[in-house]
Amino acid sequence: DKVLAELIEPYEVRAAKLREFLEDVKPSLCYDIVPLVDPYGPSVTDPDLQCLVVSEETRRGGEAVNKKRLENGLPELALYEILLMKDPDHSQNEEEKISSSSLRQRLLGTLLRPPRQDPTLPSHPYVIGLTGGTGSGKTSIAKLLGHLGAFLIDADKLGHAVYVPGGPAYEQVVAAFGAEIVNEDGTINRKVLGAKVFGNQEQLKSLTGIVWPEMARIVKEQIREAGAQG
Repeated sequence: DKVLAELIEPYEVRAAKLREFLEDVKPSLCYDIVPLVDPYGPSVTDPDLQCLVVSEETRRGGEAVNKKRLENGLPELALYEILLMKDPDHSQNEEEKISSSSLRQRLLGTLLRPPRQDPTLPSHPYVIGLTGGTGSGKTSIAKLLGHLGAFLIDADKLGHAVYVPGGPAYEQVVAAFGAEIVNEDGTINRKVLGAKVFGNQEQLKSLTGIVWPEMARIVKEQIREAGAQG
């Protein structure tokens, strides 16, 4: 549930930065850096640990660690609570404390760039592609752009439209995957077709090789239509 989890640095990078920090603070310090593969890490299994440093917002987690240690027959850890550093430069939408979430939000801003000028591309219409996984917000952003006057092209709908009966890819898809994918009314049974291609890279490549070029052709037609409409 981290904000912008995609921008979290890899574990190896984070561990290297932590190691550099520890050596800078106190070179003689002995330490182990371990990845946490569960909410507790070694805190509930290591009998040699004596203290756990927590903050006001993580104290309940420390108490949960002690409860788990008692269940495992280990002595409780001393909980040493520290104050969190305030970020004097945080914006209205960021957390008041110094936070990696705030840093990732700022990093996102550095990834944004003005439109790239390409002399081989026409200046009009300007085409924006929305891509992302299920639930990433493509539909919401498309609706927002539509309210602002954008001409919307839904690739999902086009993908289904190209192999409806009479569609440009219908006969090719049936020829490639067999009559068993066709319903009694002549439409293609998407569940049967899906069962043939999902998990089979060769079959999936065959389907996309038929459908995608037809989708691209229709998209280009619709872009030209949008340009003609201004």
